[in-house]
Order: sequence, then structure tokens, then C-alpha cells
Amino acid sequence: MKLIFATSNAHKLEEVNAVLPPHVELIGLHDLGHHEDIEETGATLEENALIKARFIHQKYGQNVFAEDSGLEVHALDGAPGVITARYAGPQRDNDQNMDLVLTKLIHHADRSARFRAIIALILDDQEYLFEGILDGKISGAKQGEKGFGYDPIFIPEGYDQTSAQLGAAVKNKISHRVRALQKMLHHINGG
Repeated sequence: MKLIFATSNAHKLEEVNAVLPPHVELIGLHDLGHHEDIEETGATLEENALIKARFIHQKYGQNVFAEDSGLEVHALDGAPGVITARYAGPQRDNDQNMDLVLTKLIHHADRSARFRAIIALILDDQEYLFEGILDGKISGAKQGEKGFGYDPIFIPEGYDQTSAQLGAAVKNKISHRVRALQKMLHHINGG
């Protein structure tokens, strides 16, 4: 089965490819020769995932899924949320984004947070949404070299290291994206 993943993010492609069963062939946007950005104008993760999936489905007419995810920090009223990648500005700088979160939490005892992923699947012209959540907390400082995004400041529940310290093997078992992906695959396989 061929399935387009509506992303140009190599890290996301790698993470998803690592958990897909052999009968699913993942096609990234670069594989299609698609290099233009899809503007994410939605007010929620669900809306942004659907915008991307619908755009690619309309353009290529194939089964597709898109994902949008965000870091939601309790003490920051759910921020950065839908603007996770652009929290410190349109330049999408991971270090600046993390620094802003850490700065805003300096005087907060509550450091609880979660990563939430929404996958929008268009399969045989039908739309489906799947959610994955990974609870945890924000560390006091950046730690670790593995991972991407906010991984150096996010400590998953049940662990005492950041996602960037845990590495891909652990992250691919517990991540919010993988949890949403597992729900999608369960659906595709007739579950």
C-alpha cells in the first residue's frame, strides 16, 4: 500500500518510517517533487493537519496523511500549541523557541507539559483524525543532542532524561506522533 506523508520534514519522515509495517510504502513530498510550502492557516492542530492532507490529496489524488503537532505547556495556558514551530517568530528557530519557553517558566513551579499530535488521513476519499499524546514536563535547561524541536527540554512521563537524551529507539516507542500513527495504522488494517 502506498501512502503519501504530507511533510518535507526529514526528521518526521524518518520517525514514521521506523514504525511502519513493511506493507506500507511511505512517500514524502520530496519524492513527489513537491517543494512548495503548504500554508498552515488553521487555528488548531486538527485544522492544520486537514489543510495539508486536503491540499496534497486534491493535487495528487492519492491516499495521504498529514500531521500537525504541538507542545502544550500547562503554566503557559497551552502555549505554544498550534504555533509551536514559530513560537519565537517566523524564522522557526528551535533554540529560540526553547529559550522562550524556558524564560517564561522561570517563575513557575508547574512545569507539566504534553506533546499532542493530530494525524489527518484521507483514505479512499474519506477523512479521519487520530490523536496521540505524550505527557511530561519541561526541564530546567537544554539537555541532550539527539532528537529535534523541543526534545532537549521535554522530559517524558516515566523518564528522568529529556527526549534528546533518550534517543530515537526510546522516542519511537513513546512519542505522541507514534501514538497517533498507531491509531491510524490500526484503522487502515481494519481495526
